[in-house]
Amino acid sequence: MDLPVDEWKSYVFQKWSLLPKSIQVTISTAETLSDIFLHSSLLLQPEDEMFLQNLSRGYLVEKDPNAPLFYREEGNKKFQQKDYMGATVLYSKGISHSRPHTADISLCYANRSAALFHLGQHEMCLKDIMRAQMHGYPERLQPKMMLRKAECLVTLGRRQEASQTISDLESSFAAKPTLAAAQFQILQTNLCRLKMKAQEKESLTETFPAALTKALEDMDLKGENGQVPSASSSVSLRTDPLRGRYLVATKDILPGELLVKEDAFVSVLHPGEMPPLRHLESKWDTRVTNGDLYCHRCLDHTLATVPCDGCSYAKYCSHDCMQQAWDLYHSVECSLGGLLLTLGVFCHIALRSTLIARFEDASEVIRKLCGEIRNRDTCSPERETLVQTLTCDLGGESENKGKMLEPPVPGCDLNGKYESNYNAVFHLLPHTGNHSPEHRFLCALSVSALCRRLEAASCYKPAVAVPPGSGSELDVWGVAMLKHVLQLHCNAQAITTIQHTGSKENSVTKSRQVRLATGIFPVISLLNHSCSPNTSVSFISTVATVRASQQIGKGQEILHCYGPHQSRMRAAERQQKLRSQYFFDCSCAACQNEKHSAATGPRWEAFCCRSCGALMQGDDVLICGSTSCTESVSRDHLISRLQDLQQQVGMARKLLRNDEPERAIQLLLGCQRDAQSFLSGEHSLVGEMEDDLAQAYAALGDWQKSATHLQKSLQVVEVRHGPSSVEMGHELFKLAQLFFNGFAIPEALNTIQKAEKVLMVHYGPWNDEIQELQKMKSCLLDLPPIPAGPSVQGPNVFFQ
Repeated sequence: MDLPVDEWKSYVFQKWSLLPKSIQVTISTAETLSDIFLHSSLLLQPEDEMFLQNLSRGYLVEKDPNAPLFYREEGNKKFQQKDYMGATVLYSKGISHSRPHTADISLCYANRSAALFHLGQHEMCLKDIMRAQMHGYPERLQPKMMLRKAECLVTLGRRQEASQTISDLESSFAAKPTLAAAQFQILQTNLCRLKMKAQEKESLTETFPAALTKALEDMDLKGENGQVPSASSSVSLRTDPLRGRYLVATKDILPGELLVKEDAFVSVLHPGEMPPLRHLESKWDTRVTNGDLYCHRCLDHTLATVPCDGCSYAKYCSHDCMQQAWDLYHSVECSLGGLLLTLGVFCHIALRSTLIARFEDASEVIRKLCGEIRNRDTCSPERETLVQTLTCDLGGESENKGKMLEPPVPGCDLNGKYESNYNAVFHLLPHTGNHSPEHRFLCALSVSALCRRLEAASCYKPAVAVPPGSGSELDVWGVAMLKHVLQLHCNAQAITTIQHTGSKENSVTKSRQVRLATGIFPVISLLNHSCSPNTSVSFISTVATVRASQQIGKGQEILHCYGPHQSRMRAAERQQKLRSQYFFDCSCAACQNEKHSAATGPRWEAFCCRSCGALMQGDDVLICGSTSCTESVSRDHLISRLQDLQQQVGMARKLLRNDEPERAIQLLLGCQRDAQSFLSGEHSLVGEMEDDLAQAYAALGDWQKSATHLQKSLQVVEVRHGPSSVEMGHELFKLAQLFFNGFAIPEALNTIQKAEKVLMVHYGPWNDEIQELQKMKSCLLDLPPIPAGPSVQGPNVFFQ
């Protein structure tokens, strides 16, 4: 979660309510962050730290010597059930609790290599075999693992290494006659199978990799932007008293053009559902979280995590990532895992930002912080931005010292360059005056507690020495961390990914977009909001890409959606969310148009007349929109019918999850008949029911009926989101897979082309779905015409 756990929030809010009124007023009226931080830190008492420490102990982040055996045995149970994915995660949990160069860690690595082998992850399997050996895997167990290594090498086409591995095994068996008879027979049998497999592999023709290589264009930005290095030359940075900093097009931009490619200045993986131990039945948690599947530094998906040597929480995709994280920030964070989970992601990002700042020349930023603490100048919200822009040259004294210079754009250096660095992060606005006094107190007290722990651990080394009279080093960085926590309320960027759930044996797999991490992207923070934006943002690892989702004319502003989108929320709901989180009222074109639109509301929420089918209009009482019809009905009655229908659809989805597609179809068809009497054909629930029916028929292998229903769902998606929307791209991707499964070759090729065109605009060529589409196209083009006949199992179809 972004903010601290509920217990700490309740505790701090209670503490605030019990403070004398005079102290509340002092903190509430404080006009600088240093005043808020220093006043609040004086109120942090030992009993407060003890309460927070007890909460932190609820998270198992240290290495428990008894955990590896438990997780290994639980993993073995999953392995025996052929749940190799579940086994892999449990072995990884055992590895994270193991100390280096112990039997525990070597056995867990070896067992995980077996699970990875069965998952077809041969490269990862080889790495785990090497790790098991490096950590002292018992010699008596080596032969079976080395045979697994040989099979991986053959599968990967590395036959020379496979032959050497088998030769080594033969020599090992020869030296141990008591084992040779049985083991050598198994070896010969498997070796014969491996040789046949190698010959088959050589005979295969692979047309796709060449086509894919040709399709994958360079992801680098086109044209150098001297002002904003993370942006293309097609955009320029501007500033305005009302709009603040923003980006505009310097030329006409076509849909799909890459406008910004920015690596996060800092990112923190969301722990997912990770309740403290006091909420669990068992001491050790066996559930799968984001932390088990993604690298804590680069956010790459991995099944073979490498743990930190000092804690059980931080896991990485490789030793290199682990070492980089340790050098940059984890050497400080390692002992603070429980506290950081208790204080939330925003506090974690704030700390990590200041740790990374140690590797930049942040001297000018520190001087500003020191000056504020030393002088405690009164600074109104209007002056805050101006004060921050006085000096942005991180290189020290300017050669123009003494001359009257126009302040540069906040976050830029004196040459006007805006880079993705700590100076840019520091100049993101915290909107201090917009936060409630209670929230500012919560953030300040949380940061103060974190600083106390850092001081006690003596593990925090500042970037630059703090001048005398400016307070302690941690006070200076405490103010910086408080600023970052407040900044994140408006400037945090959710890093998302598409996760697929379901069995590989089932042709229907559900997919959903999930928040993987939170990051700070100084350049993306320059983009202003629109409820109908002209860009799409996507992520690969920690890198965000911004592409034009439509044509943008020269001089037009580059706009991004902060979450509330016109195709997902009504204007009133969007305004409420933007006002509460971002402190502004939206006046974008979508909001203006909706304000003056008819009383029918969005088409995807519309009711229809039961008599003539025309759209109903009005507020509390809806009247038929047809002049020749006098039908009327209360809105409450229709909403009640809608809720009943939604409940029935929910029951049908539960039947689908329980592998009862026939019963689900009967229930959904009844729901459809009911919906026709009061819902518009473009209502979102009508589209969802068509999608559910498509999923049910796909589960039965009836690809033709499945595709028919999905095509009807597409019509609703197009009305709600638009023909070129990313939602439309995902639906076309599913439809292409259905046609592929049913060997409807012309329809599949046509749909693949449409899906590629839409998805390429939003994601670029590296997207997983685009690559899957290209595989299908390559396969279909190589096939001879196939006569009608029984359905054949094809690739998985991803339903959202």
